[in-house]
Amino acid sequence: MSDRELLELAAKAAGIEGEWSSSGLWHRHALWNPLTDDGDALRLAVKLNMTLAVGIARSDAGEFTEFDMCDTDPDAATRRAITRAAAEIGRNMT
Repeated sequence: MSDRELLELAAKAAGIEGEWSSSGLWHRHALWNPLTDDGDALRLAVKLNMTLAVGIARSDAGEFTEFDMCDTDPDAATRRAITRAAAEIGRNMT
């Protein structure tokens, strides 16, 4: 899944709407990208009631670990795990 697809599904799960750009989603006059922004990722995890550990996000949609892709950056691994878990929630929404 591309980063854009991850972000689209994560935004759907969180009920976030806006205009898409190459950098992410413009929401309320600010760029929203939980793959690159710690604050966006944390707010996403809180909104979706996730349980977190470094590089791991757990939600009703499952557990997502991202050390393979981001093994030198635990912050990036955690943001990506949160976004993947949120994307799975968004994918399962009707």
